[in-house]
Amino acid sequence: METAKTGLGDYLEFNKYRAINLMHIGRMAAKRGPFDLFRDLKRYPWIWDLLKVNSLLRRLLVGRSGNYRTAVAMTLGGVVDGVIELLEGIFYRSDRLLLHEDLLPPEIFRAMGLQPWVPELLGILLPMIVPDTMQKYLDAAENEGIPPDICSLPRATIGMAMKNAFPPALAVVSSNLPCDGGMSSYTIIAQRLKKPAYWVDVPYDFKSERALAYFANELKDMIAWLEKHTPGRMDWDRLKEICEKRNVMAELELDIWDMICHRPAPMAAEAIWMSHLWFFNINPGYDISIKHLADLKSLTEKNLATGVSAVPHEKYRALLWNPPTLHYIDLLVWAERTYGVSIILDSMSFNRQPFIDTSSPDSMLKSLGNIIMQGSMARHTRGPAEMNYFPDIFYMVKHFDLDMVWVAGHIGCKNTQAMSGVLREKCRDAAIPLLVIDYDLMDSRITPKEGIQEQVGNFMENIMKAKRLNQ
Repeated sequence: METAKTGLGDYLEFNKYRAINLMHIGRMAAKRGPFDLFRDLKRYPWIWDLLKVNSLLRRLLVGRSGNYRTAVAMTLGGVVDGVIELLEGIFYRSDRLLLHEDLLPPEIFRAMGLQPWVPELLGILLPMIVPDTMQKYLDAAENEGIPPDICSLPRATIGMAMKNAFPPALAVVSSNLPCDGGMSSYTIIAQRLKKPAYWVDVPYDFKSERALAYFANELKDMIAWLEKHTPGRMDWDRLKEICEKRNVMAELELDIWDMICHRPAPMAAEAIWMSHLWFFNINPGYDISIKHLADLKSLTEKNLATGVSAVPHEKYRALLWNPPTLHYIDLLVWAERTYGVSIILDSMSFNRQPFIDTSSPDSMLKSLGNIIMQGSMARHTRGPAEMNYFPDIFYMVKHFDLDMVWVAGHIGCKNTQAMSGVLREKCRDAAIPLLVIDYDLMDSRITPKEGIQEQVGNFMENIMKAKRLNQ
């Protein structure tokens, strides 16, 4: 299989998407006007970091070319456009603003005419752009007595609430997912915001029919609560439209997954995982989300049809288990250029959830409930590990023809940390090379990027016997 060559077209492609991102930002600035924009930047200083997104674009495109380069740039551009829309929701639809946990997808809230805002979103995006930007929020939480050993995502989210960094909302909705730290963080967030809050309860045995029926009723109760505490009203026809469009998105994504099974892969990394992270968790059921996935499928098909590999000199294929390394998000770029490693898919994207049954309100709530209960991280760390944790790993190794498994061993994730020893034994028995990267999700002071590179380098050269590529 051939690899695309970097040339003038790739340079122009970078500048094209750089200009598109600046256009989105400029549109927002022009609409707000200088006085309101100055006030917004003072009220929400994290906007300054979001404005530096083109530095991330440059880092993600290093060494990439052709349709792969276009797909990554297109994906990040879609995120920028979506962030601008969310910011406009703060500015112009604050009378319908709802804060909700990241594992509660927004389909129901949008169908009720509410404006969703995910508090964890900034903790995910900001360190990708400015690696050390979350440290002040982590420190703020610890200074107020939050234990330093809980996951840095809820800890940073708490810190942002303590520094009054969130927009004023009508209400807060959360759940008991994905972990104790994430669940308990919303108690503090609701207290700081002094707003009414609601928690939906996910049962421990979330795969049974009894659990599906129970949680559908939980969602009904949540809707009734929202209609009492907000101006939102459920529009079942609108929910059906959103869910049907999400089904189209899911079908397109499955087609893409089928194509990346081929070796070497015609598409990889951010084009796959960032597309799922944003368009399924933040923008599900949008026409623009369907277009993005259709365009991504088209680019993947072109590479597959013409025999072009996404990663030049692909020598190894890997799964990334756990969330990506946020403060060193360009690890995958470095791995591609240094060892020819393609990260085919990540555990946050892969799922076995069925399509949404839109035949009735009850069937939609049951299907959406299934998606929520099997949310990323949560589905792997609840219930028996032999049923919920290990099967996906070994299925993905076989299905996507992987050479090894990489685990982003975030030290704050107690659930997955506890499973590392057992996973090592199982991978050893199955003759699957396993790399566990010790680091913190968003605090680069724990393990800086050089420390992450050293761990990957030691594994590749000592275990995989790989030689560094000429750079």
